[in-house]
Amino acid sequence: MGAGTEPDGSSRSDEEWERFLRESVAGTADAPREPSARAREVAGRLRTEPRRGPDGRRDHRPARPERRVGRYVVGLLAVLALLFVALAPGRVVDLVTGSDVSRPDARRATAQDPFRGSPATAWASGTAGITMPKETKAVGWMSAAEVGRALTRSRDFLAASSLDRAVLRGERPDKAIALINPHQKDVQHLLKTAFRAPGEKSDPLLLFSRFQPSRAHLVGDVVKTRGALTYREGERGALRVTADVTFVYPVARPGGDEILRTIVRRELVLSWDDPDKVHTEPGTFSVVSYKYDMTNGGCGTPTGYFVPPFGPEHDADESGREVDPYDRDTPFGQGGSAGSGGSAGDECGRATRS
Repeated sequence: MGAGTEPDGSSRSDEEWERFLRESVAGTADAPREPSARAREVAGRLRTEPRRGPDGRRDHRPARPERRVGRYVVGLLAVLALLFVALAPGRVVDLVTGSDVSRPDARRATAQDPFRGSPATAWASGTAGITMPKETKAVGWMSAAEVGRALTRSRDFLAASSLDRAVLRGERPDKAIALINPHQKDVQHLLKTAFRAPGEKSDPLLLFSRFQPSRAHLVGDVVKTRGALTYREGERGALRVTADVTFVYPVARPGGDEILRTIVRRELVLSWDDPDKVHTEPGTFSVVSYKYDMTNGGCGTPTGYFVPPFGPEHDADESGREVDPYDRDTPFGQGGSAGSGGSAGDECGRATRS
């Protein structure tokens, strides 16, 4: 056993120092306030060495096994989350969009929140929801800069035909019409007859969104949109622009508090023709084709307006096949092409979501 020497020359064994240090920690009256260097050395050794048993032997304490409970809990929660997403994807969408299906009024739109309970809640508004190509390249007879201007004017047509407040109130879409090639005879014939005598092949809804003010009006100032413009080279070196955009209109009838959402998905193919090869006017395009799908917009004989089915009309109007108006992968079921007319169709789909 080693021994330490105090400043007065006395020596103490290791066991005496251990007892002395333990009594000092316990608070004995004669414990020194500042231990000597020898005491600090022995105390440090005691902390690193196993304790002695009653017989003076060192205790053996096996190392504690690493705790893995936290990892197991995290893993279990991750597995449960994946199962929840796989088994209830609709509920996940509701959580993301702020809907609470556990409450009876969770999906009921209000004047302050006309998109409540709708996937469109997370969509952009107006032209902000219409994606444009990030870069443009020269196509056919147009330079890259001219392609960019043509794409912008194509989006302007969408705004003037389907977002303009006056047009939505049923007024004539003069700004949109001014962008259409005035020498395209079939489309000009459609425009002349559609507003005067709407029919299946001459319905203004084929190109424009309109509501009759005496029957429905837009709630708030926002129309939600999602879609994109793409382009490629068309016939005779023309720039062909395709627009595929879904519009969501929250509407109510005058004096009523019931709010419906009329959902219209449009596909328009526009041709910006070379004036040396096609009779056209600068700054205008020819309409190659037009298609649209619509829910909550009315059925039956065309009137030239969307007719949202409020109240008891709603159940009677939704007697056809079930459709998801927010599924943008579903092929179009309505429409036509320039030169062959187009039809809004007689069958009304029943929207699974609005």
